[in-house]
Amino acid sequence: MDKNKVTSLKSTFDSIVQTIEDRNIEFWYARELMDLLGYAKWDKFCNVIHKSIESCKTTNIPAENHFRQVGKMVNIGSGTVREIEDFMLTRYACYLIAQNGSPKKEEIAFAQSYFALQTRKQELIEERIQYIERTEARGRLKESEKLLSQNIYERGVDDKGFGRIRSKGDTALFGGYNTSDMKKRLGVKDNRPLADFLPTVTIAAKNLATELTNFNVGSKDLSGEVLITQEHIQNNVSVRDVLEQRGIKPEDLPVSIDIRKLERRVKTAEKKIADNSGKLPPKDDTSE
Repeated sequence: MDKNKVTSLKSTFDSIVQTIEDRNIEFWYARELMDLLGYAKWDKFCNVIHKSIESCKTTNIPAENHFRQVGKMVNIGSGTVREIEDFMLTRYACYLIAQNGSPKKEEIAFAQSYFALQTRKQELIEERIQYIERTEARGRLKESEKLLSQNIYERGVDDKGFGRIRSKGDTALFGGYNTSDMKKRLGVKDNRPLADFLPTVTIAAKNLATELTNFNVGSKDLSGEVLITQEHIQNNVSVRDVLEQRGIKPEDLPVSIDIRKLERRVKTAEKKIADNSGKLPPKDDTSE
């Protein structure tokens, strides 16, 4: 996500935070959050809220500590007001809503990181967003490689052949360095996937080349290791050409932190979100 976009979203999300001062608890109103998360209709957003409440219950965390249904008086014109449904939401509630929202919305991707962190420092939000983008790219690569393995198995190529095809594709993408060479270059153990240590742009490049191979294996009806290898090499050469036009040589990019370590670090932090969010006061507490 573009840094300017992150700055803009952070400023907007910061502007709607509410505080129960005597309890040092931050909360957000669902109606205000709905607009920021890109939802136009309350009914649809309510569905996400109730789904998030169920998610909260499955973790044995009392939902009433983080979700509070309230009424809000709004002006509907001509000096007339009426009460509408709303919710008070702790940081943990907002985080669950972001987790249950549509991942296609850019605002949701931002919110997942914004509410996952106790601090709202922009650099930490940006760091977590980059982790999410890298993780999603890694997941797409796994799926495209799995599909390629299945496709070529049906066309006479076994697992060892798939390994050779993938390595030769890497050789084309990394300017003459095969998979084993790149592992040594980046200090990656032999038993770990190279992609777990690559930056997002390189993972995306590998995925694009693999998707092209998947498509052309079917559209050109390619069979056998030789023809499929030639196709995969050419696709990686084409993707490398695009990267070089933008001044990027994937073999020269620095190693990224082990994606498994990042996953463990994020999961550990996420376990603390509920505790760090505090609890909404009892419903009859006038301090809210």
